[in-house]
Amino acid sequence: MNKRMIANGLLLLTAAIWGFGFVAQRVGAQYIGAFTFNGIRFALGSLSLLPLIYYFGKKKPQEKITFKKTILPGMIIGSVLFVASTLQQVGVAYTTAGNAGFITGLYMVFVPIFGIFLKQKIGKNAWVGVFVALAGLYLLSVNEDFSIAFGDLLVLIAAIFWAIHILSIDKFAKEIDSLKLSSIQFATCSILSLFSALMFETVTVAGLSGSLIPLLYGGLLSVGIAYTLQVVAQKDAKPSHAAIILSMESVFGAIGGALLLSESMSLRGVFGCALILAGILISQLNFSRKRTLAESIT
Repeated sequence: MNKRMIANGLLLLTAAIWGFGFVAQRVGAQYIGAFTFNGIRFALGSLSLLPLIYYFGKKKPQEKITFKKTILPGMIIGSVLFVASTLQQVGVAYTTAGNAGFITGLYMVFVPIFGIFLKQKIGKNAWVGVFVALAGLYLLSVNEDFSIAFGDLLVLIAAIFWAIHILSIDKFAKEIDSLKLSSIQFATCSILSLFSALMFETVTVAGLSGSLIPLLYGGLLSVGIAYTLQVVAQKDAKPSHAAIILSMESVFGAIGGALLLSESMSLRGVFGCALILAGILISQLNFSRKRTLAESIT
């Protein structure tokens, strides 16, 4: 088994962890508010990266941490993460894990579209992917009276902010250690969430006890372990292949919702999900005629 196959396997495991994370968010939303849930899980995620930062810091010389070059970018990205994660967590409480997973996956379609404002060239495949995904969103979420379900709408807006989050990371990640940047952004999101929880939510011991497993899953698995697997895997995986494999998180979200929460979906919804997934995949593929068959499978 070569390194690329191992990397693809790790990415698929990452997608599975993230997908089942929607189930954890759904369960957690039954016990505690969105701000409390995100505040605790991102605190756990930030702390879980500290051992990795220490380990890799011993292996190679590390740049000095400064407010302007390290902390401020992390705070900016963390603020975007706060908005995206809050909208998603609130939305998940009003929709299914399957819907949340597929709608969240639309961020992969939004990223190239937003790239236009950064003067990035967008391919024809991205436009095709957008229209196919939007058709899927219509079938999945728009009702007969042409209104979109409240939870789905919040998750859709969250997907827009996830796209902004990715573009923000792309801007800063080349100049800053990725683990440090992630730890700071998670800590920022946690602080903003906990502060909001103190203002708007009532936290009880019973609520925290009931959401303990979802919190541990969301903080240690979805953030700490899955992020680490992604970093390790993408060293040997093609970026285009990585994006496609990671988009499978939406499928795992639907599987998790069906197996663990007994969620079901209408035939119209299933077809909508299929179109969204197709749109995501199309937006990531390269249809250049100059590519050979050998290049497309290596």
